[in-house]
Amino acid sequence: MYGLTPFNKNQMQRRDGHDFVDFYNMFDDFFNNNLLNAKSLRNDTFKLDVKEEDTSYIVEAEMPGVKREDIKLDYQNDNLIISVQSNEEIKEEKDNFIHRERRSTSMQRAIYLKDINAREIDAALQDGVLKIVLPKTEPTDARLQIEIK
Repeated sequence: MYGLTPFNKNQMQRRDGHDFVDFYNMFDDFFNNNLLNAKSLRNDTFKLDVKEEDTSYIVEAEMPGVKREDIKLDYQNDNLIISVQSNEEIKEEKDNFIHRERRSTSMQRAIYLKDINAREIDAALQDGVLKIVLPKTEPTDARLQIEIK
C-alpha cells in the first residue's frame, strides 16, 4: 500500500521511452496533480460556505482578485448559481520584442436552496468575499385535505 500516496514520490525518475516501467508508479502518477497537465478542481474553483439562519440562508464565497463585473448570480429552479468569467490579455511591445498572453477563466457553482424569496436576495462583494443573503419564505403546506361528498 505504500505506492498509493497522494503525491508522486518518483517524479524525478526517467522512463527511458518504455511504456510500462513500474506498476506502482502508475498509481503514483494517477494521484499526482500534474497528470497530463490537467487542472485540479480542488484548486481551480472558489470555496464557499452556506449557513442557515431562522429567516434566511447566508452564502459566502471566497473571490480574491475577482472583479464585481466578472460575477454573475442567478436563482432558478431552486438553485443559486454563482458564475465567474474572466478574460485577461497582456500585450508588451519593446523594440523588436512582442509579448502577448491571453488567459480565460470560467468557474461555476450551484447550490440547491428551496423556499427562497427570490425578489429579496441581496449580494455584496467586499474584501474578496461575496456575501449573498437569501431570505426564506414560509413553506407552503403541500397537503390538502379533500372533503368527500
